[in-house]
Amino acid sequence: MDRRTFMKFTAISAGTMTFSNLLSAGKVFAAETIEKITKTATQWKEKLTPEQYYILREEGTERPFTSPLVDEHSNGTFICAGCELPLFPSKYKFDSGTGWPSFFDSIQEHIETKKDYKLISQRIEYHCARCGGHQGHVFNDGPKPTGLRYCNNGVALKFVPDKV
Repeated sequence: MDRRTFMKFTAISAGTMTFSNLLSAGKVFAAETIEKITKTATQWKEKLTPEQYYILREEGTERPFTSPLVDEHSNGTFICAGCELPLFPSKYKFDSGTGWPSFFDSIQEHIETKKDYKLISQRIEYHCARCGGHQGHVFNDGPKPTGLRYCNNGVALKFVPDKV
């Protein structure tokens, strides 16, 4: 077998195995394309409150128990305060007791993650996939079915109730 044939065989085999694994896991879906929003610092400052700017653009953290969204239990959707991309259906929200709105899952295509070492140990930080706005951190101490806790800054979100 020559090198070119070997490379084609390897690529086809890998693609078939990956697709087969995704199918068996029930995770084959059409990837959503999120159009990115880019603004200057001045444009963001015109759009956001000073606290929203600090959280969303400078990766700050609000004080716990200061957001009214901690106690929001209506049916609806939590959206990014920067660009209004839906991030969490209300059915994913739970009371973590931490003082921040918490969710056990997200709309996966609408969240991007990166490693964060600001507190020395590694954490996973997540951002809005459209505008890059900092939302919070995800931890492995949440409830079933995912075991995750998306710990979100309330000021980084807006709540849109379902229409009755």
